[in-house]
Order: sequence, then C-alpha cells, then structure tokens
Amino acid sequence: MSSRTTSIGGVISLLGAFLASALVLGLLAAGLVMPAVGATGALARSGVDVFNELPSEFTTDPLAQTSRILAADGTVIATPQEQNRTIVPLNKIAPIMREAQVAIEDHRFYDHGGIDIQGTARAVISNLRNGSSVGASSLTQQYVKISLQYSALSSGNEEAAAEAVKKDYLRKLKELKYAITLEKKLTKDEILEGYLNLVYYGDRAYGVEAAAQHYFSVHADKLSLSQAALLAGLTQNPGTTDPVNFPKKALARRNVVLDRMHELGRITDKQWQAAKKRTLKQDMRVTQPKSTCLSSPYPYWCDFIVNYALTMPQLGKTVEERKRTLYRGGVTITTTLDPRVQEIVQREITKKVPIGDKSKVGAAAYVTEPGTGRVLAFAQNTTYTVSAKKLGETSVNWALDKQYGGSGGFQYGSTAKAFALVAAMESGLTTKSSVDAKAAGGNTSAKYSPSDFPKDACSSSFETWNVLNDTPFKGGKMTLMEATALSTNTAFVGLAQQIGICKIRDTMNRIGLHQGNGKAISIDPAAVILGANEVSPQALADAYATLASGGKRCPVLAITKITRGGKAIPLPSTKCQQVVDPDVTRATDKFLEYNMTHGSGIRNQLDDGKRESAGKTGTANGNNESWFAGYTPQISTAVWVGTPDDGNKRIMKDVTVGGQFYPVMHGAAIAAPIWKGIMNRVLDGQPEVKFGEPAAKYLGADPGNQNVTPGQLPAVVGRSVSEAESLLQAAGFQTQVGGTMSSQVAQGLVAGISPYQSPPPGSMITIYTSRGGFRQPPPAPQTTFVNPGGTGGGGGGGGGNGNGGGKPTKPTKPTKPPKPPKPPGRG
Repeated sequence: MSSRTTSIGGVISLLGAFLASALVLGLLAAGLVMPAVGATGALARSGVDVFNELPSEFTTDPLAQTSRILAADGTVIATPQEQNRTIVPLNKIAPIMREAQVAIEDHRFYDHGGIDIQGTARAVISNLRNGSSVGASSLTQQYVKISLQYSALSSGNEEAAAEAVKKDYLRKLKELKYAITLEKKLTKDEILEGYLNLVYYGDRAYGVEAAAQHYFSVHADKLSLSQAALLAGLTQNPGTTDPVNFPKKALARRNVVLDRMHELGRITDKQWQAAKKRTLKQDMRVTQPKSTCLSSPYPYWCDFIVNYALTMPQLGKTVEERKRTLYRGGVTITTTLDPRVQEIVQREITKKVPIGDKSKVGAAAYVTEPGTGRVLAFAQNTTYTVSAKKLGETSVNWALDKQYGGSGGFQYGSTAKAFALVAAMESGLTTKSSVDAKAAGGNTSAKYSPSDFPKDACSSSFETWNVLNDTPFKGGKMTLMEATALSTNTAFVGLAQQIGICKIRDTMNRIGLHQGNGKAISIDPAAVILGANEVSPQALADAYATLASGGKRCPVLAITKITRGGKAIPLPSTKCQQVVDPDVTRATDKFLEYNMTHGSGIRNQLDDGKRESAGKTGTANGNNESWFAGYTPQISTAVWVGTPDDGNKRIMKDVTVGGQFYPVMHGAAIAAPIWKGIMNRVLDGQPEVKFGEPAAKYLGADPGNQNVTPGQLPAVVGRSVSEAESLLQAAGFQTQVGGTMSSQVAQGLVAGISPYQSPPPGSMITIYTSRGGFRQPPPAPQTTFVNPGGTGGGGGGGGGNGNGGGKPTKPTKPTKPPKPPKPPGRG
C-alpha cells in the first residue's frame, strides 16, 4: 500500500512539473495536456493566469561563509562559522568535479533552458510504467529550491523553509518560473558555480570547497576523479550517504556517478575502471574545521579574538550584527599572536605550575609590545573546555579583562607601587628623595586616619587603616629607592601622605590601569597604594608597557587586518597617546631597575644581569595572590600565580607546587622565575636596549633645591642624606656617609661634610649626620666642617656657605658606603 502511495505521489508531482513545463511553452493554452490534470485546484481555473501572476524576481541571501582567524605568521587559529562553507569561483573548482555533478544531476544542463521538458516527460512515463519515483528537476530548479530554503532558514522562518520544499503544484510552478527568470539573468556557469557553493555535502560541509577540505584535505581545484564522483553522489541524500558516517552507502553512490559519467562518455574505460578500484581509505584524509574555539590549537586566544571582534563597530552597529559578520561573513582576521612567543609563555608557565597540579594553584601571563599595544601572547596552566569536569579545566581566561572572557582579575599587591613612583616624580620628587615611614612589621601595624593625608575624596573613603610591613621597619626617614627595593608599605603610605592618594590614583587612570571588570581603581587607599583591587595580567602588563615606552599609552592591539572578499575592512584607531612625560618614566625606570639589582628581582635579572630590566613583585590577600610585572624597552610581561577559584580562602603557605615546596608564596617565588624565563627566551637574539636617562632634575633632590654649579660645593646641611648625595654628585663630587655629630639640625639629617673648602672636582666628600644634642665645640681643627653660616652652631672655620658644623662624636675616619638591602621575601 505504501509503495503504491509513493508511486502515485511521485506521478502526481511529476505531472505537476510536466504541467508547469507545458504552461511555460504555451502547451496548456493549446489544450494538449489539459486532460492530464483534471481537477487540480487553482490550476483548473486558468493555468496561464496563475503562472503569469506568480512572482518572477528571484533573489538569494548572501551565503554564510566560514571566517578565518589567523596568527601573525598566517597560521590558522580558528574558522568561526554558522556553516562550514568557503565560497570559491568556478575556475577554482576542478573541471572533473563540474563534470561529475552535472552528469549525475542534470546531464543536459548546458542544452536546455531552466526546465528540462524531455526529462520531465520521461520521468512521468517511467513512474507510470514502473511505479517508481524518478526526479525531473533541472539543476537550475534544484538551485532555486535550495536557495529559497536557505534564505528562509537564514531569516529564522521555518514555515517558509518547509514551504520551499513542499510537494505542491503551486510551489513547483513558482520554482519553474524562478528558474526561467534565473536562466535569463545568469549564465550556465554562474548557475553551476552558485549550486556548487550552496549545496550540502553531508557531515556539516556546505559547498564543494569545504567538502573537499573536510573529506580529502585538498582544495576543490585539486579533486581527483574518484573524489569528485564521491562528492557529486552525496547531494541527493547528504544526511545518509556521507563517507564519514556511512562509508558503504557513500562508496555505492560514488560508483553510480562513475557509471553515469562512463555511460555519457565523460570518462574513458581506463579512467572508469581505475577510479572504481580506489578505496575510500586511499582517497580520504578527513580533517575537522576549527569551527569553535574548542577545536583551535590556541583556544584561549580564539576566545579572546571573538570577544575582541564583537566590540568592533566596524563589523556591525550591534553585537548581533557583528556576530553575523563573524560567523557568516567569510571575513579573514589577521591577529598579533606570535606562535613562537605563545609556545614560550605556555611552556614557562606549565614548567613551574603544571596543568591540573594538586596544589590547585593557578598561573597566567600576558606579553605585550610597548609603544604599539600589540598583544604577543598569553597563557595559563589549564586546558580549555566549556564544561569543566576536573582540575585544570576552564574556559575562563585568567590573563584577560572580563570583557574579553577573563575572570575579573586578582589583587595586584605591591606592583601598584610603580604608579606611586610615577606620581612622585610628577610631583617634583627625585630618585634621591626620602619619605617618612611609620614603624611596622609583619605582626605590628602602623595606624592611619584620614587626617594623616591631604584632604581629598580618597582620604575621606575610610575611618582607620592598619598597615603591615613584610620586612620590619623601625620608623623614620627612608629613601624611595630603598623603599622600592624593600617594598616597605609604610614608606609608600608616607609618600601618599606627602603627595596625596588621589594624585596616585589619577596617575593610574591616566596610564590606563583599571580593574578586571573595566572599572577604575577604587578610591580606597589600600587599593591605590597597596593594590587591593582585582586587576588582570593584561591590564597590568599594558600599564607597565606605558612606562617601558616612555609614557605612551597604547590601546590593546590584537587585530592588524580584516578582509572580506579581498577588500580590507577599516580597523579602529590604534594611535598611542603620550600620557606621561618621558623623563618621568625614565626616572621611574631607575627605581624598578634598582629593584632588579638590589631588591626582590635580584635573583631574576635577565641574561644574568647583562640586559637591563625593570620590575616589581606583588603579593596580596595574605599570600593568596602573587605577581611579578616587569619590562625592557621591547617587551612588557605580567605574571600572576594564585588561587583563582576558592574565593580567596586559601593562603599559599607550606604549599608544594610542581613538586617544589614553598614555605611562603610571594612574588619572587614562582611568578618572577616564570617572568625571567619568558623574557629571556622571547628576547633571545634581540639587541640589548638600555633605558634612557632622565633629565638631571629628576636625579637631584626635592624641589626648592639651589641650582648646582659644577665644581662648587652646594649647601646640604639640614637635608636628608639622599638629597645631599644627589646635590654633591650633581656638582661632580663622590660621596660617602661618615659618622654622626652633635648639631642643632634634626637628628638624622645632614649636619656637615668634609672637606669643606673648595675641594677639587671629583673629590670624595664625607657626609656626617646629626644625632641632635648640640653643644659648643672646642676651637676648630685645621681640617673640619664647613661653618653652618647663619644657622648657629658657632665656631670653626668661619665663613659659611650654608653647611653645618660642629664636633663629631667619633674620629672623622670615613666609613664604608652602606650595603644594598637584602632582597625581601616578598612585597
């Protein structure tokens, strides 16, 4: 019964097609086929009128094409797609493929118009005689039908999609009229090209180019006879004959095509026999398209570029329009990813913190190019997955800001101090300046209140604030250089007391540092001075890159080129802005360089100290997060090591990571060695570029200092030791610190120098500090200290040029210069 029903349905359908063909030829008006249709609804009224009233303008939606995301060297990172399709012109499709498709679908394609009357009539007779269902649509008609269905599905109209393939006379008649119209507008080659790019070849491969690459790993213009026949055979029932899932059916269909080509004389006996002998295994080399980031060799980068592209108005006015461009538009996106650098970053991270390490410690790094904003690489110690099921799996990109798929960041600790140094230099302090620092240690805190700071919005954001120092400090004056090397918290709080918390925060904003969620650093002093906000490695590396580039802030540059159909799409502006005076950044470099040679970076200098670098450690949340951020003029890198998924509950103490035991996790423990490994390998073979020198005023003392005349002793009494050293060195003298002496000058400040009377340029000048408790000195010896002039203190040597005098409590034997501080455990 069902067989008979199918036969009758096929006959009726073909009768409808034949009727329509007759209509087109004017046969219906002659009454030659009218009896065949009997009562067929609207057609029985007036076939010619119905046909004439049907729409004839046939338009198609642009085909969804596969886009491509490329690394800087052209390596394919991913192929975003709604459908796996790559449109190619007919001359990029092998002639044998065209022959095979035409032979099996419509061998008189180049001989008839849009309708194959002969084929339709033959099919009707065959179905009547044999009870079978034989198709009669021309290749043009098939192209029309598939196009209508595709357009409906693209617009989300499932009802129209079903209507496009419905077995219905009016649908068939409309299809025929469209085919006639199409044949008037396009050449046969243009129709065949459209068909081969549109038709589905099974296993998610749309169009002949995508199918050729998917099944055989070749381009469509390189297809062999047996491969072409295999593809041509799939279009009839692509969902049940593809060679990946239905190899036996695919082989059978391929042979049907070969037989048909041989029967039509399109191939020789020898070609026919040789092609039929080939096995699927000989022809096939299946490759899967990198259609999702999950299948990309650089999945986190792929995810980043997708999110980055969706922020670009050049790809569409709305996010939805940009998605359509990315997944349907066939765009080619060239990115800044350097695969060599990417491999280095990934290896250095996982060497120290393996993927899935039992410690549950996470690590991520971000590398950028100062002066351009080019993102070179980033990596983390996880495997990309959209449904994490075990340790070491996540789709969250720890290296990036949240808008690009990041986590929202991590507290960045003492890496924040670099920006306080910039603000200090902008406020008139110098590399020799000192600040007042309260006493504090690891268990004893210094207390601060809003009244301790210049009044502004930031100082009004808290009531009391307790601050600890990792390296205990007894309180008093401390040079900024030493405070940087020791990462003394209370010294940087003292700096904020002097220049203002909001001054530092404003500097951060201008440089471009922000929280991982995109918001500005909060006004809370802990966030501004000690890095208590969550920041991504991306934001921190970019901000440090501003310092490395002499104060040029550059937007994130991840895409260098986008083309569509061979034409370039304009890109957003990537112009850098000068946001900090170059001399200010060069002065800041001095502090961070000193940290590399005398502070927390001392064990991680580049090329064993041969290559200049600047950097700073950071530790936050009581050892829950650790950092190292640093740069050379060519590269800026930030490395984070911490606990990403525990809500800041675990403290990284007495922890084993990668088989190595760490009693305390600080920035110098793992983050700094990862940074060193990355930087050394990335810079291998590149020239050793030195940092520039700042203007002399940034190397001197605080504002208000007298002008220095080379070869003449400047007035230094009453100044800090660092300020006195700066002035004396600027005048061309060497300096060393001697003992103490009684003086009316405040304890710890400079009370006198020796020698004091016109020493030759380049002489060694010994600086003596005050211990207070002034008393009248005995008659001055022949060689003593310069008279304090109008400051009192009397006696000695007469004639003052502003330097203090008095009697030292110890012989004037010079002492050795102070040793550089030991590197702190963290900071």
